[in-house]
Amino acid sequence: MARTRRYDVAASGRWWDQEDNRWLPAGEVHAWEQGRNETVCGLSLHRSQLTRFPAVTWTDALPEAGGAADAVRRVCPRCAAAGRRGAGARPGRRHVDPRP
Repeated sequence: MARTRRYDVAASGRWWDQEDNRWLPAGEVHAWEQGRNETVCGLSLHRSQLTRFPAVTWTDALPEAGGAADAVRRVCPRCAAAGRRGAGARPGRRHVDPRP
């Protein structure tokens, strides 16, 4: 069985949430996998000056979710397409008997 990927958030800005007493993402958000130094869409975290948020999952940063997405202005469309590949996504194409 394939391992499911867990995407966290990298963002161009941050804001302090008084209720939760923690930093949350703001500005433009990208999906990021822990242990990698780049986003899912291929941006370098250091060169793009993106801040990592390992405690915020990708689904929490989407504006439809609310909560941690209060200050999110833009969601990267390439990361959003990759982030949809999860438990509820359609299965990929499968060739049963490909021609030689």
